[in-house]
Amino acid sequence: MGDFKTEQEKFWATEFGNDYIDRNKGAQLLASNLVFFTKCLQKADKINSCREFGANIGMNMKAFKLLYPSIQLKGVEINETASKQLATIIGQENVFNGSIYDAPVGEKVELSLIKGVLIHINPDMLPTVYDKLYKSSSKYILIAEYYNPSPVAIPYRGHSDRLFKRDFAGEFLDTYKDVKLIDYGFAYRRDPAFPQDDITWFLMEKI
Repeated sequence: MGDFKTEQEKFWATEFGNDYIDRNKGAQLLASNLVFFTKCLQKADKINSCREFGANIGMNMKAFKLLYPSIQLKGVEINETASKQLATIIGQENVFNGSIYDAPVGEKVELSLIKGVLIHINPDMLPTVYDKLYKSSSKYILIAEYYNPSPVAIPYRGHSDRLFKRDFAGEFLDTYKDVKLIDYGFAYRRDPAFPQDDITWFLMEKI
């Protein structure tokens, strides 16, 4: 795939995205993810299906399979190398290797999930991604990202315009009036047992 709408897509689809794979895997991350999602979803009913936008190699999906052994999982991933590894976890038929902007969401799932991805989306394209998250879900939306009360761009591993912080969940709630916030929390990178990456999470439900 070589046609990209934004520079951020190209960034993650190519070499930098490949390098990211090696930095974000392993048993400790799986343990941290398991604890993380247990907290995020404690006020939700049993989740029977989930679509993750920006699933990478499936470290979040591995945690979901432990939490909900019979869950139906689908993943959207722009990086071809990562999507091949993701397919070994959730099945090739459940992987869309392409841009989030083009991801099919006609088949709804109970939970739309995005974690550490909105921060890398071109801000002009956020409404498109919010719409994908909304249309994909029949019940819950979980957004887990860096938080800032107002939009700000910060350098990312020597690159500019590749990481953005803002109130993603607040914007989502302002856009979709039939969605309510049911829980939220924070995971700290210095947690002595189950560290995450300073992620603020928001669990929302369609009403």
